[in-house]
Amino acid sequence: MNESFRNRIIIVFACFTLFLGVVILTSFYRQVVSREKLVAYSKRQILRTNTVYPKRGNIYDRNGSPLAINLKTYSIFAIPKDIKVSKIAKRLSKIIPELSQQKLAKKLKGRKRYTWLARKIALTDEQLAKIKKLKGIYFDAVPKRYYPNGELLAQSLGFVGVDNTGLSGLEYRYDKALKGKPRIVKYHQDAKGRAVKHVSTVSGEKSHDIYLTIDKELQMIVEKNLKEVVAEYQALKAGAAVMDVKTGEILAIANYPSFDPNKFRDSKSSDRILSYINAPFEPGSVFKTFTIASALEHNVGKSDTNYYCERGKYKVGDHYIKEAESQHKYEWLSMGDILKLSSNIGTTKIAFDLTYPKLKKTLLDFNIGKKLGIQIPGESRGIFKLDNENISSLSLSNLSFGQGVATTALQILSGYAAIANDGVYHYPTIIKGEQNKEPYQVVSKKTALELQKMLESAVEDGTGTKAKVGYFKIAGKTSTAQRPVSGVGYEGYIPGFVGFPLNIANSFVAFVYVERPIGRKYFGNTVAAPVFRKIAEYILYKNKHFKDIAYTTSKKYSAIIDSVVIKSSARIKGIGIVPNFIGLDKRSARKLAVRFGLKLTSLGVGIVEEQFPKIGTKIKSGDLLTLKYRIPEYE
Repeated sequence: MNESFRNRIIIVFACFTLFLGVVILTSFYRQVVSREKLVAYSKRQILRTNTVYPKRGNIYDRNGSPLAINLKTYSIFAIPKDIKVSKIAKRLSKIIPELSQQKLAKKLKGRKRYTWLARKIALTDEQLAKIKKLKGIYFDAVPKRYYPNGELLAQSLGFVGVDNTGLSGLEYRYDKALKGKPRIVKYHQDAKGRAVKHVSTVSGEKSHDIYLTIDKELQMIVEKNLKEVVAEYQALKAGAAVMDVKTGEILAIANYPSFDPNKFRDSKSSDRILSYINAPFEPGSVFKTFTIASALEHNVGKSDTNYYCERGKYKVGDHYIKEAESQHKYEWLSMGDILKLSSNIGTTKIAFDLTYPKLKKTLLDFNIGKKLGIQIPGESRGIFKLDNENISSLSLSNLSFGQGVATTALQILSGYAAIANDGVYHYPTIIKGEQNKEPYQVVSKKTALELQKMLESAVEDGTGTKAKVGYFKIAGKTSTAQRPVSGVGYEGYIPGFVGFPLNIANSFVAFVYVERPIGRKYFGNTVAAPVFRKIAEYILYKNKHFKDIAYTTSKKYSAIIDSVVIKSSARIKGIGIVPNFIGLDKRSARKLAVRFGLKLTSLGVGIVEEQFPKIGTKIKSGDLLTLKYRIPEYE
């Protein structure tokens, strides 16, 4: 064999070996390295998975009024390769006037695969029938989340995205429960995408409705008053909440400005935040109650223990502590008067006798610096340095009257609810029937009762006189805290008022604050206390809490009860004559209508403002009566 022939054989053999090696490596890569990827690709060609979620659960208030529901809507899409763009765009825009012909054409131009033309729009049966006749145009029935009350409770409810997934608030926190588990259907398809063989079905789980502790009508009152106070004082924002002291249930909670979750993309991100739970601020004088609670608990003093208040100026370290108003030059004040008159110097001296470790223990017992676990996402723990064994005299002084510490409004609300509840602390909850954590005794009943008397005095003839509600005993505390601004120091004020009625069976507590009101009127008693009064009046009058004070020996209490009875009996004008419904709430109006056998149509909420037919008109059983309601206003 000559040299040339042998070289040829070697070259051929080398080429064959190389080719075989490539084949082996390729097979290894495809069958081992890329196996899962290729199997998945194969399945995508012949196997289809259809995921079907149940209808999203609704959200209701404590009385079953809907707060978040689902509407039947449709999403429209096109297969551009199957249509003539200009012709279809013109015809579809005539069927659905909201869809512009120019915009439709722009969306379809240059597209080959399916293209969404509209998402979640309402269509009539007539429109659907016409769309079915358009070649290459298709629609899917999809539920759309709808908030029937607009801005009401929006910051707590949150909102959902285009795929009905919760993006914020309770919609986000309870997304799994509200969505339920989907039903998953797998099937083989042919080359044209048609289902030819069922493979498997995994059953899903039904979605769940959620009931809140919120009272819808009370929520409306709270938000209405917040809007008014912001407008009146040109404030940056305002917040308020109402809590049942016996259960910890949040009956209303809001900040203003707010937003409409039906159009959340049109709103500012800052308006979508529930600042009441996640924007801590220096609480100011409402904090003094916790300092005095600590002193009573640790037997440092009693309500009648006297402190000299230095005639309005007290040197601590290199600084002078002064009263909130320069004209106040208090001398000897009892502990009760210190709280009633809101003396910074008096509270400082109490804290010095108390010492920081004891005050710190009480504050931690009241959950200052801790999250309370309310079910709304984004709750802040506030700012309170928990690792300090001790602090300077100046820091202790500031802490005693609510400076140098930042709390959420919810922490203040919950702390005062415990005082109103004879010292039993309930963690706040917004989900009906879902207890947050176990309640506990934060201060003794004796301490709580002493604080209640002091706080009642603060409203009767102290700093909170504008929170008074006729015939009811109101306990509460004002604050006028400086508003800290990053890099600036302090700018403006945050007036607030927190209070509760004493002489009723089912008590509640409300805390109102207004951030940076404009003008000279910026004190808690001037700005926030009147808002509290309006909210408290609504609850007390609506729930007929006059019956709780009906057995008093006081003539002024019995007089108002008598007047209510007289007005009630005077409403009936005779058999077959329309009675007087003006001023009645819905429950009372229904009872009177049933008595006369009348059918009712109700417009609005609150109390009856107008009625048709008019008072005194002749009627017979079964006639229709229309009542127009309005939200009551209290001066």
